[in-house]
Amino acid sequence: MASLPVIWERRERVFLVLAGTFLCAMTLLNVIGITRFIQLGPMALAVGVLPYPLTFLCTDLVCELYGRARANFLVSVGLGLNFFILFVLFLGDALPSVGPDAMPPWQILQLAEPVMLPNGETVRDSIGLYQLIYATTSGAVFASMLAYIAAQYCDVQLFHFWKRVTRGKYLWVRNNFSTLMSQMVDSVMVITVTFGAAFLRGDVTFQALLVLIGSNYLFKATVALLDTGPFYLCVHYLRRYLQLGPQEYAVPGGSTDSAAA
Repeated sequence: MASLPVIWERRERVFLVLAGTFLCAMTLLNVIGITRFIQLGPMALAVGVLPYPLTFLCTDLVCELYGRARANFLVSVGLGLNFFILFVLFLGDALPSVGPDAMPPWQILQLAEPVMLPNGETVRDSIGLYQLIYATTSGAVFASMLAYIAAQYCDVQLFHFWKRVTRGKYLWVRNNFSTLMSQMVDSVMVITVTFGAAFLRGDVTFQALLVLIGSNYLFKATVALLDTGPFYLCVHYLRRYLQLGPQEYAVPGGSTDSAAA
């Protein structure tokens, strides 16, 4: 039986790892975003989607081990980080560039043909590397932020809804049903907001939108179902490691009522 200081040290370290993984996966989504699309079997995916399912696994583990209040706090921190990323992107675009003599050669891309940017602007001849990154990521970051707000808070609320309905039993129900439903919200919102303007201009077809939404959801839903086993193992191991009772949370007070406040 570990001493009380050791137990609380373990609980804070585990939360730090879960929070760090959550924020890292969310930041990767915003940084690499739609810079490249890959074909994964029948799915056409933006590379930023690849680490994103980890965020739902992390919030489910925080919900199960630390309660709804701590999970909502983590989601709120992620929301603040989204605003910070948008601010830094805007600042980098707004500040003046260095003079031509100090400009590294890779900062200016020479274009063989005109290129239509996601904001509807057409560039010719050349474009700055950062301006291209900003044009292709800022809209996607804004879209992912809206989807993030809706999906992550939805996931936390649904997780505890299913926990109440099942009276704390059937771990797989609250893990899968909360994630599958919130992933649908996320997939629809992020694709429609990111490519909505291009669709209205006629640059993206309705069929292409459906393919992107379907691919995003299929990938996220598949990963969500596959992480049921790891989720069970993590909960089983971490409850023993953190010395938690069946209905106890790793927060001061420890009761389900105080952690859900």
